[in-house]
Amino acid sequence: MSQLGDAFGAGSIVLAVEAADWREAIRASGVGLVASGCATDEYTQAMIQAVEEMGPYIVIAPGLALAHARPGSSVLKTGMSLAVLTRPVAFGNAANDPVSVVFGLSALDHDKHLELLASFANTASAPGFVNSLLSCGSEPNIRSLLS
Repeated sequence: MSQLGDAFGAGSIVLAVEAADWREAIRASGVGLVASGCATDEYTQAMIQAVEEMGPYIVIAPGLALAHARPGSSVLKTGMSLAVLTRPVAFGNAANDPVSVVFGLSALDHDKHLELLASFANTASAPGFVNSLLSCGSEPNIRSLLS
């Protein structure tokens, strides 16, 4: 994947998500991974289980979470999803809560995982990235920002 935007297949971006808690927010990112053919529902459950077992380490910046789990049979292809929440939710990360955008990441193997993560980090580290996503308002605008 030459550009980060290439990781987001059809159906991978979900806007105006109503989430009552962090589990629902992760499920919304899972919906995008499933819809775009990257993963199965079992992978979504594995992403939730990872946070239950290891804590909210996926909240990597103020307002931003990157949900993922280990490669396995529930990963169909490498890709990403994005869920933009209508109201931020707490994940239990004192430094970066509450979360407004949840990216999902599925990777077939460790190398693909690192490659996609590096591309994501490069884009997401831009000043005001989360606010830019929140003000995009439409999928085409978000895709433009991610490319």
